[in-house]
Amino acid sequence: MRSIDWIEGTVRIIDQTRLPAELVTIDIHEVDELVTHIRSLAVRGAPALGVAGAMGMALAACRSAERGTDLDADLAVAADKLIGARPTAVNLSWGVRQLTSARAEGAGVEELVAAALAIRDADIEINQALGDRGAQLLAGARRVLTHCNAGALACVEFGTALGVIERLHAAAPLEMVYVCETRPLLQGSRLTAWELGRRGIPHQIIVDSAAAGLVLGGEVEAVVVGADRIAANGDVANKVGTVSHALAARYAGIPFVVAAPESTIDYSTESGAAIDIELRDADEVLALAGRRVAAPDSTGLNPAFDVTPAALVTAIVTERRTIDGRADGSATEPGLSRAN
Repeated sequence: MRSIDWIEGTVRIIDQTRLPAELVTIDIHEVDELVTHIRSLAVRGAPALGVAGAMGMALAACRSAERGTDLDADLAVAADKLIGARPTAVNLSWGVRQLTSARAEGAGVEELVAAALAIRDADIEINQALGDRGAQLLAGARRVLTHCNAGALACVEFGTALGVIERLHAAAPLEMVYVCETRPLLQGSRLTAWELGRRGIPHQIIVDSAAAGLVLGGEVEAVVVGADRIAANGDVANKVGTVSHALAARYAGIPFVVAAPESTIDYSTESGAAIDIELRDADEVLALAGRRVAAPDSTGLNPAFDVTPAALVTAIVTERRTIDGRADGSATEPGLSRAN
C-alpha cells in the first residue's frame, strides 16, 4: 500500500496521525487541504514530501483547468503555499520545482500530472537501489539502531533507512532493531515499529535517551537514519535527536550512516548553519496524548530537527553512490560533488 498516490485527479494519503491504531486513507481535492495535512504530519518524510510537492502542483493544475482560471497564476500561488508548509525538508520544494520547471518548458495540465506520477514511480526505484547499496555497506551488522521513521510511510512504498534495514534482514536475519520512540510525536514507536512488525523484523522500542547508553555498551553495531536535508558540505538535518546518536556512534567507533536520495542533497545550502530549522507548537512537548503534563507555568521549545555535522557521518548512501563509505567513524571529506 502506498503512503501517497494519485487517484483519478485527487491525492490519496495514509493518515499517519492515526497509526498504529487504525489504517485510514484521505482523498485530497485541493492544495489548501494538502498543505494542512503536510503541516499536521498526516503525510511526512522527505521523499514522500517530494512526491506531495509534485502532486500538489498537479492538483492545482487540474483544479485550475476545471475552473477555467489562469494556470500560471494558480501554480505560483500553489507553489508558495506548498513550499511554506514545512521549511526544513528540501524534498518538498524540490518536488514543487520539478513541476514549475516542466511548466516553464511548456507542459500543459496532462503533462504536469504525468510529471508528478513519474516522480512517484521514480521514488520506488530510487529507494530500492538505495536500500541495496546501504545493505552492502553494512553487511554483517546484526544489531542496528534507527531514529524517527524513514520507512515506506516516509516514501511512496519502500523506505530509505528502513529500506536498508529490510535489505539487511533479507540477506541474513537481524538480531535486533532498536527503535527510538522519537519524542515528542513518537514517529518511531508509532510508525517505524508498526512497519517492522508487519515485516516480521525483531525490534524493541527504546526511549530516545537510552540510545547512547546502548551504543556505548556495545549493544549496537550500526546506526542508520534518513535525512530531511543534506547541505553542500555534508551536514545532515534530520529529526531532532539524531545528532546525539551520531556523537555516541563516533565515540563507540561504529558506523553512523545516512540513507537518503540524491534529491535530499541541497547544493544551494552551504552548511547546516544555513538550514532553516522548523519550530513546531510547544504544546507537543508540554502535553502527552492531549493532556498537559508540564508544570502550569512552564513554557516549551520544540525544534523538529537538528543538524549532524559532516565530521560525524560515516557515510551518506544514495541511489547512485556511497559518499565516503569508510566504516571506521572517521570524518567525511568536506564538500559534496554532484553525482553524474
